[in-house]
Amino acid sequence: MSPEDLAGLRFTTTMVEVEGREEEVVVEIPPFEPLPWGARTRLETVGHRAVRTDAVAKVTGSARYTADIQIPGMLHARLVRSPIACGTMSDLAVRVAWRVPGVRAVLTPRDVAGMKWLHGAPPFHEAIHYEGQPVAAVAADDPIAARAAARAIVAGWRSRTPIVGPAPGGMRRGRGPARVEVRRRHRGNVLRAIRGSPAAVTQVYRVPAVLHQALEPHGCVACWHGDRLTVFESTQGIFRVRRQLARHLGLRIHQVRVVSDYMGGGFGAKNGCGVHTIAAALLSRATGRPVKLVLDRREESLSTGHRPETVMRVTLAAGRDGLLTAIDFEAWIALGADGWIGGPGQVAYRMYRCPHVRTVEHYAYTHAGPMSAFRAPYFVEGAFALESAMDLLARRLRRDPLELRLRNLATSDPERDRPYSANALVACYADVARRIAWSDRRGGEPQADTVARVARGVGVAAQVWGAAGGPPAYAEVRVHRDGTALVVTGTQDLGTGTRTILAQIAAEVLGLPPAAVHVVLGDTDAGPYAGNSWGSMTTASVGPAVRMAAEDAKRQLFQMAAELLGVSAARLSVRRGRIVAGTGRKSVAFERVTEHLGEIMIVGRGHRGPNPESVTVATFGAQAAEVEVELDTGMVRVLRLAAAHDCGRAINPELAESQIHGGLLQGLGYALFERRVQDPASGLTLNAGLHDYKIPTMADVPYIEARVISSGDPVANHIGARGLAEAPIIPTAPAIANAVFHALGVQPTDLPLTPATILALVRKRRRRRARGPAPGASGPRSASGASSRTSGRTSRKTRRS
Repeated sequence: MSPEDLAGLRFTTTMVEVEGREEEVVVEIPPFEPLPWGARTRLETVGHRAVRTDAVAKVTGSARYTADIQIPGMLHARLVRSPIACGTMSDLAVRVAWRVPGVRAVLTPRDVAGMKWLHGAPPFHEAIHYEGQPVAAVAADDPIAARAAARAIVAGWRSRTPIVGPAPGGMRRGRGPARVEVRRRHRGNVLRAIRGSPAAVTQVYRVPAVLHQALEPHGCVACWHGDRLTVFESTQGIFRVRRQLARHLGLRIHQVRVVSDYMGGGFGAKNGCGVHTIAAALLSRATGRPVKLVLDRREESLSTGHRPETVMRVTLAAGRDGLLTAIDFEAWIALGADGWIGGPGQVAYRMYRCPHVRTVEHYAYTHAGPMSAFRAPYFVEGAFALESAMDLLARRLRRDPLELRLRNLATSDPERDRPYSANALVACYADVARRIAWSDRRGGEPQADTVARVARGVGVAAQVWGAAGGPPAYAEVRVHRDGTALVVTGTQDLGTGTRTILAQIAAEVLGLPPAAVHVVLGDTDAGPYAGNSWGSMTTASVGPAVRMAAEDAKRQLFQMAAELLGVSAARLSVRRGRIVAGTGRKSVAFERVTEHLGEIMIVGRGHRGPNPESVTVATFGAQAAEVEVELDTGMVRVLRLAAAHDCGRAINPELAESQIHGGLLQGLGYALFERRVQDPASGLTLNAGLHDYKIPTMADVPYIEARVISSGDPVANHIGARGLAEAPIIPTAPAIANAVFHALGVQPTDLPLTPATILALVRKRRRRRARGPAPGASGPRSASGASSRTSGRTSRKTRRS
């Protein structure tokens, strides 16, 4: 950067959306912005399938994850956890633990009493708020000794009656034992619109608490060097962990280094510093030796976060033309011992064009492990309720569910009243409808095999998700004398392929093959700042910074190449490893220029500029499911899933499709299998660990067709990309549930769709068929068995809520 550039540094503020929450951040205005890669820009590397740069390391086992790290003299640590869900701990006795051979340190609440922690509470405390809450820690020479010492620590436990799950009848402010926060929003006059609408439906939907179950558990290795702490952590945000560690331990930021080289998934559960990180750092400081602390599967289930259990009541009203007139959305959310407020009602504001919308959300703090972000947090829950209610309304109006959605499509942002930077949702609908043969299968009655006792149906659902990314994010591109390049940034790769994507962007600018570009990330000491990998932000945030840094490095190279070729630098371009002048009569190999420079360092620097102010940047997608329901056993088999998602330019279509597959599989588990089960009397989790908590296996995977509707979005940013990773999980469960609704004619309202749930629906269907249509009934009946026409009683009930 020239002195003129430095003298012109300017700053502004911009809005950044993270998982449905907007915040204003200060951003440095870039000294230059490259021309956007538009939809018709010809690109050689970006937008094409490329082999993952870390593929060989992962399949050969040479990639080092946190649990693989071995340091001479390293100790192993274990956390001691509460066996009760609510109450107090007293008389903690550690003498027996000290007698276990190999024990080197024991950490108790007394040792951390003066520390700062979230909401002012220290990492270990006598007040117990959930089963598995850490109360002490030990470090020993080996894992076996550490586990034995942890089991040797005993305490007195005084248990109290816990609060478990959402309770719509007692969660209003001032009633019931739970601490409750209520958030209300509205536009228009919902109650008047419902009363004036010829058609309305009301239904209550329930979704369970579900667990992340990442392949790699939470864990870290902490090591002190004098007054500096190095932590190897499985995390989605190395700089956030560094900042939190420094605050908790009373250190300056430069005294903490956080490294996350390879990571085996997080899905939102690894966004910050955990108790295990604090404990490992304190034990390492106490012993003067490195300490490794990796959680087991039971600990993962109890204390590392979950998607919260939620009850939602949705009322939709529409005119006879099918246009929505009102959406009334009320939710009761059981956060657990802690959590953040986002809201399933956001989907009601964003998904469809509707003049009258009201949301009321009740957040209760209960006796379970803390809630944490989980891939598209709150939107997954809200979409199940809203998209299910849309199918219920379609049946009430005798309209095709897909046609009803297209009729109410939001062509601009209904929440902020401004246009989208781009929106290809219509193309997504058309794509999945064609691949699922929607018009053929929804044209008449659902398919049924009376001999095999199965019913088949198809369903559809859609999603919207904030995907702009944003600053701050910085990157450097260094060009070596042999013509290769190094990208350095402070982001992290969760397993999504960030290394490959950033290499492709730099290679595109420099005219190099991706194999000639190496990416260094995941180290707070090595790379410039980048934010957490959350909210589908990484590519849209760090990608533009890498491109800008590569453009800066290319500009410096062109100045030297111009002297070698005897032409103006403005006439130069780069093509397939050669720097070309004008029409191509004069050119020079890339490495000849860099070799001529010798050891002169060419370092390009770039950072992410502000988000556009006058438009909303979002990602859209549609999914369709075909299911088969066994009427005698209640088993639901998903035969086919078709997905189409619009994320702007897909830097690497293969990686983008892989993200869609991952979201579909997690959504499949949410629809059919997954739920955390708590005993209501004790608050204890009954299915902690993968033995009892079912997630999809390869035997459950249906035929999947995933497609990216890829077209550069030059308004969003100059690489034309929007975030994708979290969005594909949003429509999967409602699409499957709507397919079951189509197959049975009775709507499922509770997830997961277990055999017991389905058999109850089958019995309801039999009773309904035995009764026949009620005298004077108008239109199909709702899933609850009552007419879906809004009655005066329903209106009064809605008004009271």
